[in-house]
Amino acid sequence: MNASRALTILGSTGSIGQNTLDVVSRHQDKYRIVALTANTDVDAIEQQCLQWQPEYAVMSDQGCAQQLSDRLKARAMDTQVLAGVEGLKKVSSLDQVDTVVAGIVGAAGLLPTLSAAESGKRVLLANKEALVMSGRLFMDTVRNSGAILLPVDSEHNAIFQCMPQQPPQAPEHSGINRILLTASGGPFRTTPLEQFQSITPEQAVSHPNWVMGQKISVDSATMMNKGLEVIEAHWLFNVPHDLIEVVIHPQSIIHSMVSYADGSILAQLGNPDMRTPIAHCLAWPERIDSGVEPLDIFDVAKLEFEKPDLQRFPCLKLCYQAIQAGSAACIALNAANEIAVEAFLQKNIAFTAIAALIESVLSEITITDANTLDEILAADQSAREIARSHINNLQTV
Repeated sequence: MNASRALTILGSTGSIGQNTLDVVSRHQDKYRIVALTANTDVDAIEQQCLQWQPEYAVMSDQGCAQQLSDRLKARAMDTQVLAGVEGLKKVSSLDQVDTVVAGIVGAAGLLPTLSAAESGKRVLLANKEALVMSGRLFMDTVRNSGAILLPVDSEHNAIFQCMPQQPPQAPEHSGINRILLTASGGPFRTTPLEQFQSITPEQAVSHPNWVMGQKISVDSATMMNKGLEVIEAHWLFNVPHDLIEVVIHPQSIIHSMVSYADGSILAQLGNPDMRTPIAHCLAWPERIDSGVEPLDIFDVAKLEFEKPDLQRFPCLKLCYQAIQAGSAACIALNAANEIAVEAFLQKNIAFTAIAALIESVLSEITITDANTLDEILAADQSAREIARSHINNLQTV
């Protein structure tokens, strides 16, 4: 890698953003930070701006943007502060930026990530919802613009590493007969089902292997994250959903596998640390130090695998049903899940109500294809309104 890469980090105060900055700090001759973005955490992004001196900083919230601007001006900093979706889209498509790390969680990350793809950037995708909501549109945009799409999610990054260097459009032409998408099983893999009704948000966000944000941690506890990853893998690797099998692997050492027609299974192993896939994507096709302790296979001793229990994890079943139903169902699934998880974290609904709410929303929406951006956003909004209505009804009963 000769010239340094110029980065925009979408969601710099979150887990992906912080881990990206940690990797960059080890290779400051190779990378420079052009723009950082956050939702409402003014304190955190102020400290990041002081350290990295970006040209731009963006806050999703207008009031928070004003606070940040005032603070940086008081420190005589030249960083330009922008706000809202338009600010996020701008820093995702800046001429001087060649690499965009898409680390914003949820549907909020769709528009800036799509903007980066439209601008032909090297997109490091950690926002699975972008493909869940707009798979065909997003992948067509990547192809038409010449963007480079690299998966940061540990599972998809593992699959990417185990795939042929230049896979053809049809996976069977590479001899691929199955993708094995691993899952830890989350904190409730062995919890008795009769206790699920009383699971608290504090318990749900305590992941046994990974350090993640609250929303993603709850998704891991319900295995919704794995269902969303099935949809994402379908679009990323052009593999039919029925060739993508979820495998529970409690140690989180094997991050995913690809099975081939000759009987070979290729796997990517490593300690559960997001800096490994981030470093892989930042430097690809080269390799750089990520700061992660090398895996000691003698310490691991044994690896366990089991099939997921769909009674325990109904959200996983709902994801397979949604991908069969079409794009609007996938959009509604994601939207309803975001509303349900937010309500659970606020202790407005029970843990078991998350799947029930999503299923109710899927039963009410009109199943059609949503292929344009306007159609995608309309389907998302409609599903959110239905989900909120259900929650309000639950609270008034």
